[in-house]
Amino acid sequence: MNVIVSNKYQSMLESLDIEIIKELNGQFDVDELVANFKNFFFQRMILDITALKDYKNINTIQKLSLSLDMEKVILLLDESSDTTSPQYMSNLISMGIYNFTTNADGILYLYNNPNSYRDVAHLHIINPVNAVQPQQVKTETVYVDRYIEGEPTLTGPRILGIKNVTKQSGATTLTYLMKKQLSTKYSVVAMEVEKSDFRFFNDRELVSVTNSNIKTLINKNLDKDIILLDVNNSKNAEELCTEVIYLIEPSMVKLNRLMIVNSRILNDLKNKKVILNQSLLNNKDVHDFESESRVKIFYNMPPLDERASRQEQLVDFLIKLGFTRLS
Repeated sequence: MNVIVSNKYQSMLESLDIEIIKELNGQFDVDELVANFKNFFFQRMILDITALKDYKNINTIQKLSLSLDMEKVILLLDESSDTTSPQYMSNLISMGIYNFTTNADGILYLYNNPNSYRDVAHLHIINPVNAVQPQQVKTETVYVDRYIEGEPTLTGPRILGIKNVTKQSGATTLTYLMKKQLSTKYSVVAMEVEKSDFRFFNDRELVSVTNSNIKTLINKNLDKDIILLDVNNSKNAEELCTEVIYLIEPSMVKLNRLMIVNSRILNDLKNKKVILNQSLLNNKDVHDFESESRVKIFYNMPPLDERASRQEQLVDFLIKLGFTRLS
């Protein structure tokens, strides 16, 4: 149940081994293409970008993105520098278009393994001089301090997810406190997904969002240095994060309850950033926990004072995550 819209690369697309329900060949205005497919059910659209009139103008693609579900579209780019330049691809990402390639192998890969923002974040440049996002206000490419093997990298906003592993491990409060501390040196927005617990902090800058509009809210905040997401149980939100920290409250009751619900959970957390939150364990206890669980602990976070203006344990944790401006 797929559709193909082709022009220059018609022969390449005809060779794809996928089921086709409808095919168009030629060049089309955006309005003409939308009229053909806006109310037409399809699983995937493989769109040869040269089939769009004036496709080198990024505003043409933006107009298309406002009318079609771009999560279902795999965009085959022209191999010219006009559509494969870093800025052009970054503009695609800003519009929520994550599935684009220049060859048949790439199409088949994306058909079976659609990209999320995490997969293309390294291509995203925040540069409003050339970008199409009207809400962006910065005038230079943003370098975000990002803790990846000790090296800062060029990227868009760092989207950091916070997720409870044991029940009620303090993800909402930690997200609020991280936002409060990071805001002293960075531009930050904090969001919670599918809940409204933020209202208890009396902070109007905290945002509660639904699973269906999380991507829209992220795209509206691409001018920020950092986006914090209390992901709760949203798989969609978790996939949008560039990284996720996983919280375990190491009380006997919560750990035993966790193992009853999912006995393999600790094995699934290997090689991930695991935080012992609201923890009263000392260094020896943490070492014993690591030995027994075979999970490396990224940080042992004690209970925090929500009213304090600066908390050294929290600052130490954020610096370890790579937010070096706080030091």
